Amino acid sequence: MHTPLRRRARVVLPALTALALLGLTACSAVVDNSTAGAVEPGAAPVAGESPFDLTSANADERLHIDPIPEAVAALEASGFTPIQAGKLTVAHSAYEAPLGFLAEDDNQTLLGIEPDIAQLVADGLGLEYAPENVAWADWPLGVESGKYDAVVSNVTVTEERKDLFDFATHRTDIVAFSVQHDSEIDAIREAKDVAGLKVVVGSGTNQEKILLDWFAENEKNGLPAGEPVYFEDNAAAQLALASGRVDALFGPNPTAAFAAAVSGESKIVGTVNGGFPENAEIGVTTAKGNGLIDPVAIVLNTIIADGTYAKALDRWDLGDESVAESRVNPPGLPRP
Repeated sequence: MHTPLRRRARVVLPALTALALLGLTACSAVVDNSTAGAVEPGAAPVAGESPFDLTSANADERLHIDPIPEAVAALEASGFTPIQAGKLTVAHSAYEAPLGFLAEDDNQTLLGIEPDIAQLVADGLGLEYAPENVAWADWPLGVESGKYDAVVSNVTVTEERKDLFDFATHRTDIVAFSVQHDSEIDAIREAKDVAGLKVVVGSGTNQEKILLDWFAENEKNGLPAGEPVYFEDNAAAQLALASGRVDALFGPNPTAAFAAAVSGESKIVGTVNGGFPENAEIGVTTAKGNGLIDPVAIVLNTIIADGTYAKALDRWDLGDESVAESRVNPPGLPRP
């Protein structure tokens, strides 16, 4: 991973452990088998330091743009009224780097690619960015009730969610397999690669569905199925990997890449799309039909076209999760 920011901050390993494993319960999706993560499978670990500035000073490096006339006009024509006059109130869940997390020096400033994207959207709409740190479970009701204008928090587009929310996509949803840095496992690309393995996964996540489908495929083909392992305690899951009681972790790619880069205790050996075999995408999420989503998509497509979007992703080494265009309410993951 390159070092796009000027300060490299040390991270205490227990804190990293919590960050890495919180990703196991996040709402992630899948990437196609040809898509690589931010850390190449089998890459040698780099221990000890974060490749990012994790302090509040990072917010000063955040990209800004001028209001985009087309987006401002579309917002005015939509009839949408911000919850706070002149502001875009955006819900984030500060749960994992490099997606969204609190600065290590003040535990208040929201950092990560999600606040960066939200800042650009607010700028493009001619509004002041007003972030709110909320629990993941609270954003749906908050957006529906009008407490927040939008949420940018690793929300995957699904057909079920589209009943209540609108989406403008801004990242591909990728999940990754991580193993111990000295593991003999070099690649996990398909079902046979997890045959007989014990894999930690979050219950109810997209990655759990992929893993269970792969285990069933192995059993059908006469191979050892493999075993899903669930932990309520994140530290216990990391200890299970370190001690060899489990073979791999399966969770969001950004978190896995961050953990591998900072701790040196793990490595990524494969990525798939979170909607495998479908393509899943992450989107800025708004209340259904309130008029906000089309102006948001105008901003996103403008910054994609002019290169600002790529620069924002590169700040967090997430270029491999970029989308070619922001789509409004594209086909989402199928209903359960």
